[in-house]
Amino acid sequence: MAILMHATVPGITAEQYDALHAELLSIPGMFDGCLSHVCVVSPEGLDIYDVWESELHANVFAEKMMPVVEAQGWHSTGGRPEAFPVHNYGFPGITE
Repeated sequence: MAILMHATVPGITAEQYDALHAELLSIPGMFDGCLSHVCVVSPEGLDIYDVWESELHANVFAEKMMPVVEAQGWHSTGGRPEAFPVHNYGFPGITE
């Protein structure tokens, strides 16, 4: 079952996010199972929303991601990401 993961990451800038995201994209298989990704920047930090094929895919991603996050020196007081079962998702208005 697909899940939506939401993480609030206070104190992180768009520039820090861009550097992390670029590094993560360079790792083969890093985003296996990720159906969509959105990052919203606010004055307080970031809100990140991902739709994953399964909770297992999200957990594998998190395990691979954390050493990269730590190596880049991210320090956040954000809570644990929240997971929600997805009833439906799509991309209205987008045609192939």
